[in-house]
Amino acid sequence: MRIKRQIELLFLGAGIWIGNCTINLAGRIKRNERGDVPGWVMITLMSALLVAALLAIAGPRLEELFNQAIDRVAGMG
Repeated sequence: MRIKRQIELLFLGAGIWIGNCTINLAGRIKRNERGDVPGWVMITLMSALLVAALLAIAGPRLEELFNQAIDRVAGMG
């Protein structure tokens, strides 16, 4: 039981030390307030390409499912 408590205290101390180091390092880093515009552009383009690819692959099936759902709601199916 004593060893378990010592290990817990060791990990607690290590966690506090790492937290303090992280806070000190974050305080030293100067951040650019403009943001990462090229990164956001890349993420937006990749998202748009992913949506376009999914629609190209699953588009006909999604259209069929949509039409079936509308027909059921309208009482035609």
